[in-house]
Amino acid sequence: MAMPPAKILVVDDDPAVRNLIQRFLTQQKQQTQSKYQTESAADGKTAMEIFEQFNPDLVILDVNLPDANGYNLCQEMQSRTGVFVLMLTSRADEADKIMGFTQGADDYITKPFSLGELEKRVEAILKRQRIVTPAEQQCLTFDKLVIDPVRREVRLNEDLVPLTALEFDLLHFLASHPGRVWRRSELIQEVWDYEYIGDQRVVDVHIGQIRKKIEIDTSQPALIQTVRGVGYKFEAPPNLKQDSA
Repeated sequence: MAMPPAKILVVDDDPAVRNLIQRFLTQQKQQTQSKYQTESAADGKTAMEIFEQFNPDLVILDVNLPDANGYNLCQEMQSRTGVFVLMLTSRADEADKIMGFTQGADDYITKPFSLGELEKRVEAILKRQRIVTPAEQQCLTFDKLVIDPVRREVRLNEDLVPLTALEFDLLHFLASHPGRVWRRSELIQEVWDYEYIGDQRVVDVHIGQIRKKIEIDTSQPALIQTVRGVGYKFEAPPNLKQDSA
């Protein structure tokens, strides 16, 4: 049974770029054979108005808008829904990309870009909406930390932990394989779901953001541990037993 088409909001003040992306996506079919449903906006104010009505699954968002900062807009949108955000920028500086990821962006693409690359990024992000299998629907419980893949919620001491969509995916993946060490390249392949071309420090950035939200002491993380020279692993302390609910 075909799933309903994913809804994508394109926000860019350049009409040529905006129209090109929207026209291209409207013509594309997802693997379910349903075409994407798209809307577009040229500025931040219009983008938020459409966002509220349209409730998109993904926002393709330009960093520089005439009335708004794309990073701030990204945070605002994600504070309202679990929307995915793909940032667009004309700046190739890796520091700008790291900035985007710390603000919650799920991916980042630099202008000029090919439509083929855009399509691949969009498909990879939207794959995270897939229906999870019964085995994957089990809550992961490590003492006071509970990861619920159905609600896509994380609770610590019964308090909701505000994670971005990508932070949740990364934490859930690591916690689903406790004790296993993952290289950065492997995490990018498994969680981002495509061959990421660029600085693998994006993994470090997201791990750092998650640690700030779930670790008691970020200087000595107990749950997500760094394996020097290799990567990361999720390791519950010895006194914590994983339960499934």
